[in-house]
Amino acid sequence: MTKLLIGIVAVGTMALAADAPPSPAALQEAGLRQLRNVRRVFVDRLTGGETAAQMRDILISSLASAELFIVTESQEKADCILRGASEDLVFTEVHQSSDGINAHANLGTSSRATGYNSGAVSRNNAAGLGIGENESDRSSERRHEAIAAVRLVNKDGDVIWSTTQESLGARFHGASADVAEKITGRLKDDFEKARKLP
Repeated sequence: MTKLLIGIVAVGTMALAADAPPSPAALQEAGLRQLRNVRRVFVDRLTGGETAAQMRDILISSLASAELFIVTESQEKADCILRGASEDLVFTEVHQSSDGINAHANLGTSSRATGYNSGAVSRNNAAGLGIGENESDRSSERRHEAIAAVRLVNKDGDVIWSTTQESLGARFHGASADVAEKITGRLKDDFEKARKLP
């Protein structure tokens, strides 16, 4: 009877384990295994603002120069499709501040006496104080910001890799080029991890 009970518990445990979702580590490893088999990638149109087409071209150039795989213009020949969205904004950031200190004080007295057959007496006293300081500062700075979220999708429609990158511009190139380099760098790192898997 105990052997039967142990057998039922073991079968129940295996059934629960089969229904349990895979762990994040297992999902990442499965994605990396698929990633190392990618030979051709088609970069789809990116959604976003007017600059999404430019970001796509910069991304194609960056991926092609990395030589991780062949970047193709034919979606039918591709193992995976790179899809996503991007935005590249140029805006002016304005900072304005104003400080001020002011103080005023006044004091005054006056007396005047006139009479018939007497001399006129007139007294006037007055005082005043005024202090003031005011400072105003206004500056404007032109800013450039780009962001892209991309994913590699296999022929079955499964996302095997994804990343989101953003930049305020780099020292020697613009924000869009910097985002494309960051995406390519992340992909290189993950390809390297995939190659080291047994």
